[in-house]
Amino acid sequence: MREQIEAALGKVRPALQADGGDVELVEVTDGGIARVRLTGACKGCPMSQMTLKNGIERILKQEVPGLKAVEAV
Repeated sequence: MREQIEAALGKVRPALQADGGDVELVEVTDGGIARVRLTGACKGCPMSQMTLKNGIERILKQEVPGLKAVEAV
């Protein structure tokens, strides 16, 4: 599952990097939760939670069967 998540994050990264941010996968739990770290401009952005849930999580759930949620750490 980790490889699938990394591949899906590769599709999300260009949009984040265009705004000076990025995302990195920290871990995948046994329960199907991906823990990610937002970096760069995304780290302190007030819209980062919306980006995480409405952008990153939505795309990852479409691309990775069995993924239940995405959390920021």
